[in-house]
Amino acid sequence: MKDALSQIAVMTIGEGEEFFAGQTTAHIPQVGIYKLLAKKKVNDTIEWAHFVERDDGQKGNVMHGTVNNTDEFNLVIETINNNLRKIFGVTLQPAGYDIRTLDGKKVSETVH
Repeated sequence: MKDALSQIAVMTIGEGEEFFAGQTTAHIPQVGIYKLLAKKKVNDTIEWAHFVERDDGQKGNVMHGTVNNTDEFNLVIETINNNLRKIFGVTLQPAGYDIRTLDGKKVSETVH
């Protein structure tokens, strides 16, 4: 299970890092759902990953980047949204999420 999850993970959260943001678009017929994940790193920079999750669960067009602060991160989201709006008529919106350990447990299940 550990290997399977690590192979499909778009982003991992290491020691001292924290989840920062999760956003998705509405489903786009014949395309899938665009998603954005971000984490705050130990040095206070923000690492992000933007990708499309196809209807069959595969992830494509994965882009990664790192910005120095929230203002720069908001510029990344604005740029992505401008392109998604022009091409598909959708934008990223805040979304619920599950954070899992590499053995498949939800992080909330590991906190006592």
